[in-house]
Amino acid sequence: MISSRIRAMGAAHWLALFAVILLAWGALYAMALPEELRATSRIYGAEFWAALCTLTPDAAGFLRITAMWMLMSAAMMAPTALPAFATYDDLSHSAETDFAALVGGYLTIWLGFSFGAAGLQFALYQSDLVSAFGDSRSTALSAMLLAMAGAYQFTPLKEACLSKCRQPLSFFMAHWEEGAFRNGLRLGAVCLGCCWALMLLGFVGGVMNLAFMGLATIIMVVEKLPDLGRWITKPLGLALLAASAWLALGLG
Repeated sequence: MISSRIRAMGAAHWLALFAVILLAWGALYAMALPEELRATSRIYGAEFWAALCTLTPDAAGFLRITAMWMLMSAAMMAPTALPAFATYDDLSHSAETDFAALVGGYLTIWLGFSFGAAGLQFALYQSDLVSAFGDSRSTALSAMLLAMAGAYQFTPLKEACLSKCRQPLSFFMAHWEEGAFRNGLRLGAVCLGCCWALMLLGFVGGVMNLAFMGLATIIMVVEKLPDLGRWITKPLGLALLAASAWLALGLG
């Protein structure tokens, strides 16, 4: 499903990128382990990672909650950008590239998102709208987030961001002279434009719900594919709006 251009997986920069993704998912898995399994788990630092989602936001502190969102962003969003990273890597055969700077710029945008999401989680928790685990305690909040995400699927901004993610070669050619890091920032920005509303549905499905995160990652990967992605964007929007109405009418 990932771009067929990802060929040089043995190169050091690809190994490093995949290591970051695997470590992020491993940390998220450790967070979600039931308490009775943590003591027997062979995952290094399982107790530390688990504390990020078993403590309340107030007890964990803002930096720990931000770290949790950073892990989620790396685990969920880096896979969606693999076709763009592969396209950029292909350009190294004919132009000077800096893969690390590109990925660094991309992750910088998601670092900013993580700070914002952590702040939102604190505000919602202190307002008693979400639990310590980040899932909604309010039907109205869940319905609103679903409606917002559903409606966003039909906006020109969503379509514009998706078009850039689906045509990474054109995207890089348009901004090549800005350099690798700024290209990474731009790529992260359009990726954020595609996915921010779906990411915030974590407050509906559960911020530390691995099933939700896995499903959301698959949806976001498929949505950015040039052909198949065009067939799911608006149906997904309709499904989210229907789920919002279902909750709002008290049918759920």
